[in-house]
Amino acid sequence: MEHTPLMLAAAPDLTDDAATEILDFLYDLTSAFENHYFAQLRRHQQSLVEERNQPDLFEPFEDELPDF
Repeated sequence: MEHTPLMLAAAPDLTDDAATEILDFLYDLTSAFENHYFAQLRRHQQSLVEERNQPDLFEPFEDELPDF
């Protein structure tokens, strides 16, 4: 599936505070969306991994970490 980039051709001028508040809202919205649809997103990611024979990025990491 190809994605068309989102263009903000006529984006309004925002104050620094307004831009920050909107960005915080978008992060919160994205987080809520991911939390609510986690199982579906996980299933879809897993199906892509299986189709492409790629390693599962969500698989628990059990290797020993080096001492620094």
